[in-house]
Amino acid sequence: MKTENEFFKAKRPWSKIKDQVIENHLVGIRQKIYYKNYASFTGAEKRLVERINDGSIITRFDKTPQPKNSSDVVCPHFLELKWAYGCPFDCSWCYLKGTFRFRPNGKEPVIKDYGKIELHTKAFLEEVKAPEILNTGEIADSLMHENSDEPFSKFIIPLFESQSLHTVLFLTKSSNVKNLLEIEPHNQAIISFSFNAIPVAKKWEKAPPILKRIEAAKKVYQAGYEVRVRIDPMVPIDNWKESYKELLDLLFENLAPERITLGSLRGLQSTINGCSDKSWVKYLTESSNWGKKIDFQKRFTMYSEIIEYLKLKYKYEKVALCKETIEMWNSLRMDYGKIKCNCVF
Repeated sequence: MKTENEFFKAKRPWSKIKDQVIENHLVGIRQKIYYKNYASFTGAEKRLVERINDGSIITRFDKTPQPKNSSDVVCPHFLELKWAYGCPFDCSWCYLKGTFRFRPNGKEPVIKDYGKIELHTKAFLEEVKAPEILNTGEIADSLMHENSDEPFSKFIIPLFESQSLHTVLFLTKSSNVKNLLEIEPHNQAIISFSFNAIPVAKKWEKAPPILKRIEAAKKVYQAGYEVRVRIDPMVPIDNWKESYKELLDLLFENLAPERITLGSLRGLQSTINGCSDKSWVKYLTESSNWGKKIDFQKRFTMYSEIIEYLKLKYKYEKVALCKETIEMWNSLRMDYGKIKCNCVF
């Protein structure tokens, strides 16, 4: 009997290894679920899934330590569903350039075997009793495979629709939502779009234009999906206030996001080393335990301005911060212990 990794090593197309082949070759291979105690930001411990088998498909993102000091970054330990890695877009500050710097093809997209993804995902969905969100967009753009004969959305969403406890999260800069609009039901799927101010996106994001992304988000929203928004990384360009308020106005003219997560420009040294266009690095003047950042006061001003604008104009308060320090959360009078950011319930 071949092991799971030996069987899937050939990476045969999923269409060629349907049910009978799985039954013949993988009967008896147990998908082991590993648990671990994790401390919440309130201090309470919960026993949660750490990984399925070797963690190559489902694993918990726990690279950020439990925040204790004012300069520590707040980031909940969420679950990744690592169905692929890489990204077809070429944003100047993309951290995947550092993450995959030792690969010959860098961050060129690679899709993992659907058979293995299904085995691990089904094991998780059938056995794990505490509700979780599984993030498909941490090391890949969640919609980068949608033009294929076997789009990822049409493969993974029906798996999650077989139950009502766990949810799959898509995170994307893509505007290709055609397949999403054809999937019914989709109660266990969340679509999160990454946006930026139009001048920032034009200069540093080689991805579909912001207006195209907003149009795609509107379609998905109107189709009944839960839609979340990330405005990250915010950059203090000239006239940044007007640019980011314009983005918010465009968003709220088209949809009502379930939540908005704000983040500011940051860069791990590996990311900075791996990018060719380093013109954005001039904004990074402060060091942290999560790379270099814009200085504290400038970040505080940007967040304050946007949060206040959302409150006053749209009566909107479902806002969180991404990879920000305890000091920043406290300065904004926000309770990070109750964080509801992009990647968690």
